[in-house]
Amino acid sequence: MKKIGVDLSGHRSKSIAEFADTEIDYAVTVCDSARENCPYFPNARVMIHHGFSDPAAASGSEEVILAEFERVRDKIQAWIEAAVLNGVI
Repeated sequence: MKKIGVDLSGHRSKSIAEFADTEIDYAVTVCDSARENCPYFPNARVMIHHGFSDPAAASGSEEVILAEFERVRDKIQAWIEAAVLNGVI
């Protein structure tokens, strides 16, 4: 993500329990595993799912694995940009 100017150093995975009292406009899942394991966000106004391949499942050299992460990252970015342009989110 740093390569495209996004700093994730202060980010961490969070439990859904942390959002129990928070209204959420959009809950977006981008992998089928997330959709299967957390299909319900009680305070989300809109649930959106768009599946992408899981880059963590990539195998091969470090370069091949990194390329897969970058490919999926770019696909997610393009999907979000299109969704915003089309008023989906």
